[in-house]
Amino acid sequence: TAAFITSLSASFGPWPVVDGLVTLEFMRQLSIRQQLKYFISLNGLIDDVYISNCFANKDELKSISSLNRDVLEFDIAIIRDLGEIEKKIIFDELHFNRGDVNEYLIRSTMPRVKYAEHSFKLLNARDMKRGDVIIESDLYGSYKGELQIALKDMKNSGKSSIVGSISESDLFLLDRIKPWQKFKFINN
Repeated sequence: TAAFITSLSASFGPWPVVDGLVTLEFMRQLSIRQQLKYFISLNGLIDDVYISNCFANKDELKSISSLNRDVLEFDIAIIRDLGEIEKKIIFDELHFNRGDVNEYLIRSTMPRVKYAEHSFKLLNARDMKRGDVIIESDLYGSYKGELQIALKDMKNSGKSSIVGSISESDLFLLDRIKPWQKFKFINN
């Protein structure tokens, strides 16, 4: 199965009209990177993706060439003064959405197993906004070290550390994550 994405910098093709050619209409004004991320989020449904117009500029090509085609990657901005273990959890671990999904959080539980002996101080315990990345503190007992992504705005219990936020341009991808689907983070 193939899909088309479009360059926003291209000046012609494939028709006399220069509006690009996208497989899904909602993508028409998205960056080429966001278009490709969407098809990656479909978890193997699309085999090939083609740029449908000419010519994508060097920045656009660079932005898509660095993407992992096998795993959905979220651009994330992390808070300052984050510990090394928290950075490892965010950037070095391959995360997956638990099978028992809920409407409030995407939960990646393996970090709490791998780093069970580590102490997680409470950091940045403000209320949560959609797209916030959370690592549970020691105050959450056996859940400490679990990485989560907020799907909705909600009150913080005072035990959860907000360690970063997914870029606004990637927020629409949160609705695409399926049970057991893998994902990673990229520092932006």
